[in-house]
Amino acid sequence: MTDARTEKITIRLPVSYLRAIDVLVRVGDFPSRSEAIRYAVRDMIYERVDYVIEKIKRMEEAERLIAELDKYSGLLTK
Repeated sequence: MTDARTEKITIRLPVSYLRAIDVLVRVGDFPSRSEAIRYAVRDMIYERVDYVIEKIKRMEEAERLIAELDKYSGLLTK
């Protein structure tokens, strides 16, 4: 997969991870180390995006509740 949409990077992985990736390549689960790593990175991104979206929703809800509390506390102090 070499085209204008990809970029070569260098990473360091624990040897145990690399051995596990090599096993997956040898048994035919992935055609190459690069493909296995791309697959893992893609899945991590999808998982984290869902997590971040949920976190943003919780933060927005908390801010809404704080604004409501501020509104009511203003009424109480008058």
